[in-house]
Amino acid sequence: MRRALLAITGLAAGTTALVVLKGAPGAGQATPDVPAALAPAAPGGSAAPEPPSPTGSAPGVTPSPRASSKPTPKPSADRSAASRGGTRTRTTPAAPRTTTSAPKVTTRTVTGPSVTYEYGSLQVRITLSGSRIVDATAIGLPLGGQSGQRSDDVQARYSGTSGEVVARQSANLSTVSGATYTSTAYKQSLQAALDKA
Repeated sequence: MRRALLAITGLAAGTTALVVLKGAPGAGQATPDVPAALAPAAPGGSAAPEPPSPTGSAPGVTPSPRASSKPTPKPSADRSAASRGGTRTRTTPAAPRTTTSAPKVTTRTVTGPSVTYEYGSLQVRITLSGSRIVDATAIGLPLGGQSGQRSDDVQARYSGTSGEVVARQSANLSTVSGATYTSTAYKQSLQAALDKA
């Protein structure tokens, strides 16, 4: 910004000096003779003519610093920077951005095969978030009677978001007392689902 301001100021000063030089009365003309009374006396009593002033102004007038016979050289400023209203700076390419956010975790559901056992058949369906088991449930358990009671006990112990499957993150589960066949079938289907996942 400072360079642009200096360039504009220098250009204005140079233009003003040229206008003053070209438009001043008597510019480029011979200096008129000065009366002897105003001319300084030279040694020996004769009046020496005053040399013509470089600006063509009247004798005895001190020229201003702006009004010189030489035009002020134009400062070498970067025109493109001045037209943009700022200084030219060298830019370096930005460093690649690194993201610190965790990758998105995908949730998927995997169902184990149907395992036939003494009281029917069942399948275990697990929900995984990434590689972690977040839910498990048995599908096709028998309902009602003693078989249904045993199925409910297995489901209550193993399944759900707070069941033993989620807690242990494996098929290495303890057998539910009184429901050995159902527990074994559940673990087999669960292990097959884990193998597929």
